[in-house]
Amino acid sequence: MSVFANLVEHLADLLQPLFGASAAAAAIVLFTALVRLLVHPLSRAAARGQKARTALQPKIAELRKKHGKSPEKLQKAVLELHAEEKVSPLAGCLPGMLQIPAFFLLYHLFSSDTIGGEPNGLLGHQLLAAPLGERWADALQGGVLSGAGLVYAGLFVVVACVAAFSYRLSKRMMADNPAARADGGEQLPGLGAVTKVMPFMSFFTLVTVAVVPLAAALYVVTSTTWSAVERAALYR
Repeated sequence: MSVFANLVEHLADLLQPLFGASAAAAAIVLFTALVRLLVHPLSRAAARGQKARTALQPKIAELRKKHGKSPEKLQKAVLELHAEEKVSPLAGCLPGMLQIPAFFLLYHLFSSDTIGGEPNGLLGHQLLAAPLGERWADALQGGVLSGAGLVYAGLFVVVACVAAFSYRLSKRMMADNPAARADGGEQLPGLGAVTKVMPFMSFFTLVTVAVVPLAAALYVVTSTTWSAVERAALYR
């Protein structure tokens, strides 16, 4: 925690001439971008995996004809096909999973009153009028139109726009690459729920932004925006 706190402080010092009192917030955005750059090769690999899964659709169609009356056998056959072709159905989850530690590190860093036995100086930093260690509920105490309230309003607008864009992108990708279906139009066990929920996942970011410290919310908003742009570029 102390090492990471020092890293954020040093980045904030470097950015202070450009961003003034919001330098720590800018440092968090920069840190998020660095994390996303590190996992970008995995994102590219996930995109290649998605295209490889799309190429398997003709073979999956043959399996549907062969095992159409047995969803269990069809699911097993599809998984075996992925294994034979060395295509992982879960490869797309890896970039997101690797970002979880960075998010929780920021969450704990800006939720702790002390670091290494010393007062947490990072809690004194702000994004415009909103302290980085406070949450939306804290901002509302000063009123929706207060400085902190307007900062959160701006974040919610950004998240809503990114979520709408991601929703349309997910729907388009689902339409271009429908889940394997058994005869009669039924989806493979477990895939139906995933297909229905996936386009709405980006809207859950709104809840996250509302309940975590502002510093962690900045990480989420920056990472979500990066993901939307990245997916649009890699899956075109």
